[in-house]
Amino acid sequence: MQGSYGPPDRFNEEKATFAIRGSDTPDLEAGVAAIRNVVRTLPLKPGVYRMHDAKGDVLYVGKARALKSRVSNYTQFKNLTKRLQRMVSQTRSMTIVTTNNEAEALLLEAQLIKRYRPPYNVLLRDDKSFPFILLRADHDFPRIQKHRGARRAKGDYYGPFASAGSVNNTLNALQKLFLLRSCTDGFFKTRDRPCLLYQIKRCSAPCVGRIDKAGYDELIADSKKFLAGKTTDVQAKLGAQMQAASENMDFELAAVIRDRLRALTFIQGTQFINAEGVGDADIFALASHEGVIGIQAFFIRGGQNWGHRDFFPAHTAEVSEEEVLTLFLMQFYEEVPPARTVLVDRALPDVEVLAEALTTQAGRKVAIEVPQRGTRKRLMEQACRNAKEALERRLAESTTQAKLNREVADLFDLAEPPQRIEIYDNSHIQGTNAVGAMVVAGPEGFRKGQYRKFNIKQAATDDDFAMMREVLTRRFARALEEDPDRDGDTWPDLVLLDGGRGQLNAAKAVLEDLGIEDVCLVGVAKGPHHGREGREVFHLMDGRELTLPVNSPVLFYLQRLRDEVHRFVIGAHREKRAKAMGASPLDEVPGIGPARKKALLMHFGTGRAVRNASLADLQKAPGVSAGVAQQVYDFYHAK
Repeated sequence: MQGSYGPPDRFNEEKATFAIRGSDTPDLEAGVAAIRNVVRTLPLKPGVYRMHDAKGDVLYVGKARALKSRVSNYTQFKNLTKRLQRMVSQTRSMTIVTTNNEAEALLLEAQLIKRYRPPYNVLLRDDKSFPFILLRADHDFPRIQKHRGARRAKGDYYGPFASAGSVNNTLNALQKLFLLRSCTDGFFKTRDRPCLLYQIKRCSAPCVGRIDKAGYDELIADSKKFLAGKTTDVQAKLGAQMQAASENMDFELAAVIRDRLRALTFIQGTQFINAEGVGDADIFALASHEGVIGIQAFFIRGGQNWGHRDFFPAHTAEVSEEEVLTLFLMQFYEEVPPARTVLVDRALPDVEVLAEALTTQAGRKVAIEVPQRGTRKRLMEQACRNAKEALERRLAESTTQAKLNREVADLFDLAEPPQRIEIYDNSHIQGTNAVGAMVVAGPEGFRKGQYRKFNIKQAATDDDFAMMREVLTRRFARALEEDPDRDGDTWPDLVLLDGGRGQLNAAKAVLEDLGIEDVCLVGVAKGPHHGREGREVFHLMDGRELTLPVNSPVLFYLQRLRDEVHRFVIGAHREKRAKAMGASPLDEVPGIGPARKKALLMHFGTGRAVRNASLADLQKAPGVSAGVAQQVYDFYHAK
């Protein structure tokens, strides 16, 4: 097997669910009984098991070399940690999937953890995908571009890069160095003269024939050498070309090559980690303090440093550091292809199985090693230092954030510091393209994976209060439906509304209608000095109005929350407006695709003319059958 695994049903092995009915309250005896009921029928085969609570939600996903032996350990509750005892007490059923070997089980475990995000599994808490550089291969003059997401396009992918900034810097330098085009195929096809990128020496203008295919292919070959780490070959070649141009008195060409050499020097200067001779490697170092674990990842490709990133996995209490790192690696490589060598800072249990699983995933051999000497050892020491420093920064930030949350609780009379804050706003232009937005923040910062957009469907879009009522009604009605007992972490402790007393009253009415009485609402208005930062007025549910000193850290924090929802909702509104600008009245007609829509518009000129056309006129339009004409006519004239 290779690549990401699909749903468990893709496996040909047995799959079964065993359950025992019990009370909805956590009960250790009921949980042990449910597990024992499953153990009786389990084989001594490798596989993956899922533990479910009384509602069927996944509590934990685990893998085993021998399912019967592994799962039976959970019935020895006296030997379990407190964390596992809590998990067993909530367990009411299990799902079992057998696999061919332990490596397959490890791959499936990582995929299921990512899908269900169970509360008792170590989780890679990072919702950002990694950027790559894509050198496309579906055109005579290949395009170079930044790429995120599924790798479906035909071409060569180089990465991962640690951040958008690192890939953008490399792309800019590559354009200066190799003059490869970055425009879309449609833009390329319609050009009749070079664009600005040619003028500033960032493109060789193959669109208008300023370079032939053979010359462009040579640039492509050089760029692939460079991205593979063969920078010395590229530098020597450019140096020889510049020397030859100078000797031939072609100083203009020599200046162009000189600029390309400068771009190469810039890229080499940004590779501040000397990884010569390492080739392709991912480096991981773990640091821990006071129960918090941080992992530092370095990405080395072709001996070049492509950046580093910090990770702070969740749910690591009472889990060994070696197990945390193993689970982290499997989740990390669910979407990112592993390098040929994965360097870690400590010996891992079952490292052979982990290497086999990554080899299966990559479709080529992957080695996992603990460096002992030389360049690799020095790189690992640097990664360890970075991991420790990043963890110290994280702990310092969390201490500051915890203090801010306590002060927010004091300010708004909350019983405890808020673990989840939701901020709401809406945006429109004279009632058009109205959209609402929700931003979520917690002790660890903004939770961007939980942001939500709301297209306004029912409220009058020139009535801000009505729009807020619709947004909050949809949000909390769904919360009541999905988690009425508030067992999860999706209910807010504090709701901030961008607006004054009117918005607050609208929100209060919504919650009262839904029977929700214990969610704190606060309206954030600009105050008497409209538009001036630091003069915000906070409207409370009991009628009070609060202001804070202009240098208050809590005020800065609340402003940051409000500014984030502003940014998010304005971006959503602009996106909706841009789509609307390209929309046509014919988009609403069912069964009318792009070709027929174009044919009707070309024949009648405007969408209004199509709406007012008779059936006979519609039937005369080229490319429109009698059935389609009838469908369009009925759509506009049906009573």
